[in-house]
Amino acid sequence: MVNHQTHELHQQLRQLIAQACSHPPDTPERQRDLTKLIRAIIKSGKLWKDNDPNYGDALQKTWIYLCKNIDKYDPERASVITWLNEYLKKRLLDFKLQRSQTQKRKITGHSNLGQDPELSSSNPIENIPASPDIPPILEETREWAQADSDGELRRIHIKGHPEITCQVLILRRFPPETPWNTLAQEFGVSVSTLNAFYRRKCMPRLRKFGESQGYL
Repeated sequence: MVNHQTHELHQQLRQLIAQACSHPPDTPERQRDLTKLIRAIIKSGKLWKDNDPNYGDALQKTWIYLCKNIDKYDPERASVITWLNEYLKKRLLDFKLQRSQTQKRKITGHSNLGQDPELSSSNPIENIPASPDIPPILEETREWAQADSDGELRRIHIKGHPEITCQVLILRRFPPETPWNTLAQEFGVSVSTLNAFYRRKCMPRLRKFGESQGYL
């Protein structure tokens, strides 16, 4: 039964991929089919999950990677979920290594001024120009944050900094995301303060929206 269900799932995903690839890039038809594909992958429950604080950022990169490279996917080499899980795990490892490097710099007393502790120059993925194509799920999330229909995202801000709201940080961290160190210099607060606020206040609301839309 399990094998039969898995086979049916893989067939469904392959059909959705074929449908998406049948349309030219940057067309509403492809965006529609990519949305169907992403929702089907999420609904399967087989996407890798992790409690890493940067899981949301890694997942965001994964959806961008999928939309950008869907035409290169080879179903004969691996299932699309296996393909994405491998990429997602690599991005999570990148973040873990970057946090470790940041911690080492703090211990040794080296200044990280001008460096983004979340993005390392040794990370090859960051040398790839950001794709202008935003996956449909991310675009819908961006529209939700911009609209902020109940005003909650605009009300919640870092203590003593009413200009640094949940809405501002969520939108500034959308692709192509503004590096944390750039935001820290712009607002005159530490990267750790921004990161902590983003994890405690922004991520729960992003997750709540994702769950309400069936993305998570």
